[in-house]
Amino acid sequence: MGKLLIVGTVAFDAIETPFGKTDKILGGAATFIGLAASQFNVDSAIVSVVGDDMPQEYLDILSRKGIDLSGLEIVKGGKTFYWKGKYHNDLNARDTLITELNTLADFNPVVPDNYKDSDVVMLGNLHPNIQISVINQMAKRPNLIVLDTMNFWMDNTLEELMDAIKMIDVLTINDEEARQLTNEYSLVKAAEEIQKMGPKYVVIKKGEHGALLFHEDNVFYAPALPLEAVFDPTGAGDTFAGGFSGYLAATGNTSFNSIKNAVIHGSNLASFCVERFGTERMQDLEKVEVSKRLHQFKALTQFEIELQ
Repeated sequence: MGKLLIVGTVAFDAIETPFGKTDKILGGAATFIGLAASQFNVDSAIVSVVGDDMPQEYLDILSRKGIDLSGLEIVKGGKTFYWKGKYHNDLNARDTLITELNTLADFNPVVPDNYKDSDVVMLGNLHPNIQISVINQMAKRPNLIVLDTMNFWMDNTLEELMDAIKMIDVLTINDEEARQLTNEYSLVKAAEEIQKMGPKYVVIKKGEHGALLFHEDNVFYAPALPLEAVFDPTGAGDTFAGGFSGYLAATGNTSFNSIKNAVIHGSNLASFCVERFGTERMQDLEKVEVSKRLHQFKALTQFEIELQ
């Protein structure tokens, strides 16, 4: 069984979409990544921090999925990271209403000893110095280090982010962020520039329009599955990252062909995440549902081209 180390937030989210709204519910990048990765045969652990206001029932959701929480620091008297957001009618744009770092402001990650030899490290969206600290704690070079980031870190900690990017194998960002990071409008040129920064693979997420994978001169495109209803896009990108990294940790194969499959598995799981608020859909997702939708993906993308 492959080992997967997940670094990111375990948090409270309050979400409003055109279809309804929630009070504080379980969220955070590491939460979505872990729930998605639990669909594969992996030994996974989360490195994160919460306050003692995090209900035990929320932590039990993760534990029941086989996720090791020995790297989750619980700060006595502390408050858990909290984000509140409101989505526009098209669900492609959102406004952040509240961000409270709380315990995350002083977070120093500690990797459990028995996960310092993890095969795959998935660095969720966090301060680049935290991501670098985790890499430096590993006892051996993982088979694959995947890093997710966002424009906030490009705006405020670009130098540190560039240091982190030099140390990784795969960078996952959205199309807007790829353009900002490289000052290139063409995503092909942007991916070329990012590969010069260090990563061998670049995954550019395009939301409802799928994802692009770049490696050297190779390009692969995975569509997003057309869905009847999108309820809440929160966590879809992190769910993609969890499916992507979970599949690669489970297979132990980091070839380009395997990474193409990982993109499909990530996209497949993300399609479930958006069907309900927060983590609700991922908590009770059955493997038979995942398999059925994978077959839909295959039917969507595979056909014989008749060459004249």
